[in-house]
Amino acid sequence: MRSIQRRLGFGLIGVLLGAGLLLAQSTLWMLDAGLRRYLEDDLREQAEALLTSLARGRNGIQLDEPRLPGVYQRPYSGHYFRIDLPGESWRSRSLWDHALTDSSTTGLQAGLVDGPGDQRLLLYRADYRRFGQTISISVASDYTPILQAYRRVQWVGCLLGLGVLVLVVLLQRLTVRRALRPLEEVRRQVEQLQQGQRQALDPGVPVELEPLVAQINHLLRQTESTLQRSRHAVGNLGHALKTPLAVLTSLAARAELAACPELQASLQEQLAQIEQRLARELGRARLAGEALPASHFDCAAELPGLFATLAMVHNRGLALDWQAPAGGRLPWDREDVLELLGNLLDNACKWARTRVSLEIAGVPEGWLIRVDDDGPGMAAEFRGEALNRGIRLDEQVAGHGLGLAIVRDILDAWHGRLALQDSPLGGLRVAIELPARREAN
Repeated sequence: MRSIQRRLGFGLIGVLLGAGLLLAQSTLWMLDAGLRRYLEDDLREQAEALLTSLARGRNGIQLDEPRLPGVYQRPYSGHYFRIDLPGESWRSRSLWDHALTDSSTTGLQAGLVDGPGDQRLLLYRADYRRFGQTISISVASDYTPILQAYRRVQWVGCLLGLGVLVLVVLLQRLTVRRALRPLEEVRRQVEQLQQGQRQALDPGVPVELEPLVAQINHLLRQTESTLQRSRHAVGNLGHALKTPLAVLTSLAARAELAACPELQASLQEQLAQIEQRLARELGRARLAGEALPASHFDCAAELPGLFATLAMVHNRGLALDWQAPAGGRLPWDREDVLELLGNLLDNACKWARTRVSLEIAGVPEGWLIRVDDDGPGMAAEFRGEALNRGIRLDEQVAGHGLGLAIVRDILDAWHGRLALQDSPLGGLRVAIELPARREAN
């Protein structure tokens, strides 16, 4: 889609060209009409002067040529006449061998007629009654110099108009750019909002943008409120289920069920899975915290708090360390990254003996995330089978509750890849490759 500035520029150029051409052509038409009216009066006076040059002689009506102006004597002088009487006619010597066009209408002719030497003539014809006879006098004036002057004016006008058009377009671009500057500021604020550097857009914008900014801020508040209510609902539900779950666990351990060991074991197993799933969901909600929607993950700002939370949850004296590039910011939603890393690190802490390590590195293809632990690890024959089946590893491989369901969903949305490898620490390494993500301009 074309930019607003380009569309406005093309629209302005079209309007200016149309208005300029219409104005220029109208001006030339009015000048031409005014000049022809002026020349018509001059040609009428010339015709009347020619009429007075006629005199009655012994042989009839005669033309007194000595009284004629000299322009009628020079060939192709640009001034011509023709006098027609019944049975006789005269024409100026300036016509030489060219015949002046005969016209059946009186007054100034509507169009130009051909003259000698490729001249274009303005022709005037009048009929008079003198000496008892009808006399028709036609006078013409060369209009070619005026046409050439019009062409020069058109060229000069085109050049001046082009210069004015370029100047107006440049001024228009400058004006539009200044007028659209608030939009660029709003775009920058939206980018800061996406990166988590602000929580709302600045309401101090031009009147035209106030409804848009107000609606975006309202949507942000509504989205944040919805997320908070969802987290609180999960927490409330988890705490509400803890008491009935504890009662059911106590009932499953009662002596009355000892007579049915299979039933008792099945109940205890199912209750343990419910308790584990509940604890995991509460841990996810606790690790995610109160995040602003669409804020990016700042490694330096988020990882210390995440590792502090893990140290409190897994209070076993584990050595937790992390490495990330200075100023590193993962271009994905902060809450999703916290969910991803929290899940992986939480499971690594469960199975680690003394140490868990996280490494985040930027690579040409995107980002590389490695989570290592010094736990029992996983046999190589189970890794590919578990990942290919697309189900949780803690349900497939006994003794290693990795729980990759949420991680897998997030990586599918990000088009990332996950691999299970041997860790240099002696346990399991979870390696994640994330492709580079381009932000919309």
